[in-house]
Amino acid sequence: MEFLAFFIPLAIFLSSAIVNGDGLSIGYYRHACPRAEEIVSKTVENAIKGNPGVAAALIRMHFHDCFVRGCDGSILIDSTTGNSAEKDSPANNPSLSGFDIIDSAKSRIEAECPGVVSCADIVAFAARDSAQQAGGLYWAVEGGRRDGRVSRASDIPGNLPPPSFDVNQLTQLFASKQLSQDEMVTLSGAHSIGVSHCSSFTADRMYNFSGRGVQDPSMDPRYALQLKAKCPASSSSSSVVVPLDPLSPTNLDVKYYVDLQVKRGLLKSDQTLMTNDATSRLVKINAKYPTIWRKNFGRAMVKMGAIDVLTGSQGEIRKQCRVPN
Repeated sequence: MEFLAFFIPLAIFLSSAIVNGDGLSIGYYRHACPRAEEIVSKTVENAIKGNPGVAAALIRMHFHDCFVRGCDGSILIDSTTGNSAEKDSPANNPSLSGFDIIDSAKSRIEAECPGVVSCADIVAFAARDSAQQAGGLYWAVEGGRRDGRVSRASDIPGNLPPPSFDVNQLTQLFASKQLSQDEMVTLSGAHSIGVSHCSSFTADRMYNFSGRGVQDPSMDPRYALQLKAKCPASSSSSSVVVPLDPLSPTNLDVKYYVDLQVKRGLLKSDQTLMTNDATSRLVKINAKYPTIWRKNFGRAMVKMGAIDVLTGSQGEIRKQCRVPN
């Protein structure tokens, strides 16, 4: 489910719907809600102007949605008295944000086209628009996803990779989502933007590597000193964050791959890409050829965006993204 034309103008994509085998299609809303993608794009653009960190949040939201129960918007559903939803799993709370932006886009779309555009599609559009704002990337997003009705925090383990995963564990998890090792490395480039809480890396990388009370030897010592200054072992604050990419923390680019080659990957799940011959080769290629990475990133996002989608009469079109109908 790859697309061949990466930088074809949007007008061409909207001229005719191109349907793939999953029931998704480019230009899906061109008749039923022609301004849907425009509304999402403008909402995201305004949000990023106010807070550049929004871009990373919305790309991550799409990833976390698709890897758990498929790309069905279940990441948006609020918890209830009897159920803890995905967004309240420790993997998402308090680190995942941007829900208000999806709500805003949905509200504006509902005012024009009630009951037509799914929350799952809005998340997919918003991720693409975030990449465009943060790095000038663009790809055509297929529409036609429908929203799921179930969201459980208990579905997170085994579906989202923790920051402690090594390259073999990452490869196996991505393979379970029909994504190749090459696509795994390509999508990891999203860590060129965004931040991480100290708690995600201090224990196993800076203060207690392999339970031995030492620093991870795969981390550049000078970089480790900078991180220790921001995340001291004695700190109990869960709110302190550091950029995933110290070189260009708000630009979606290939600097992430440059970081890995000089042992400045923040998370173990990042730096581990340099421990395998195949993945380290891909890291070097991506760092050297940004145009190749940009094209492959768009293609990989399209493929990821079709994981276990609900289409046709499956699922629903939620009126409010936080609450099933």
